[in-house]
Amino acid sequence: MNEPRQALSRNLIGVLSLCLGVFVFSTQDAILKGLSGSHAVTLAIVLRSIVGLPILFAMVCYEKGPAALRTRNWKLLVARGFILLTSYTTYYMAFPALPLAEAVALFFTSPIFVTILAALFLREKVTLKSWAAVIAGFIGVLIILRPGTGLFEPAALLSLLSAAAYALSMVLARRYSADEPTTVMAFYVNAVYMVMAAGIALLFHLLGITHAAHPSLEFLVRPWDVPDLRDLALMGLCGIIAALGMTLLTHAYRLARANLVTVFEYTGMLWVPLWGFLFFQEVPKWTTVIGTLIIIAAGIYAVRNAKA
Repeated sequence: MNEPRQALSRNLIGVLSLCLGVFVFSTQDAILKGLSGSHAVTLAIVLRSIVGLPILFAMVCYEKGPAALRTRNWKLLVARGFILLTSYTTYYMAFPALPLAEAVALFFTSPIFVTILAALFLREKVTLKSWAAVIAGFIGVLIILRPGTGLFEPAALLSLLSAAAYALSMVLARRYSADEPTTVMAFYVNAVYMVMAAGIALLFHLLGITHAAHPSLEFLVRPWDVPDLRDLALMGLCGIIAALGMTLLTHAYRLARANLVTVFEYTGMLWVPLWGFLFFQEVPKWTTVIGTLIIIAAGIYAVRNAKA
């Protein structure tokens, strides 16, 4: 009797952690879309990491002590950080070219990718009904993308790449969660963000690549500048959001089954259209609404029919 109650408690805490983490990160999406027309994405990532790392270090010290950072799994944690850097950089790069709701809706294919990767790497059994739901989810993606209509925006593929990379990182968190505290995993991720994003910006500078025709690529290669106090404060706020949000999401996937907790990723769609309307006067297209509903329904059906 005690073991089922503990499992229920872990799942409940995991779900609540994920919902809160998704809400926290949704505010960062609005901030970075607002900054995407005037600053480089690498600058925003570096500045948010500079703010977030001391917070995460304090959390590591409180939970386990600084010695916990000297881990034998550091190569795995660095690799996971690189995967997440790929995920969030491509995610942010979609913002200048897509409405916020559309970019985020495509990213919400990540639970479908989690279902696939959990079957491959975690040995979680997935039913035929769930595979059918995965196919339905990608039909929803096609409705949003509208390929062949002349309205297709290539930046949409960045959101899909981001979703796949994010799913892989969370499956890795689930696979190796027993070995590392949540705060240590989050610290390594943000350290990789800071070092690698600065390295990418330096590489573009040395190569003399400072401009691009497409707004998504421009957001990536744009030279660094000195932000005004408002923008600097917003980038710093992203550091607090990132530290808290990453810890909550990693904690969620450590506690609960991947194919259970991932359903609640979709709570982000409660917030994103609101931020898009309030701050950018965006009204989602009907194809985005229909495609999003299909993706959400398919993702929920897939994970609810998956068996451990």
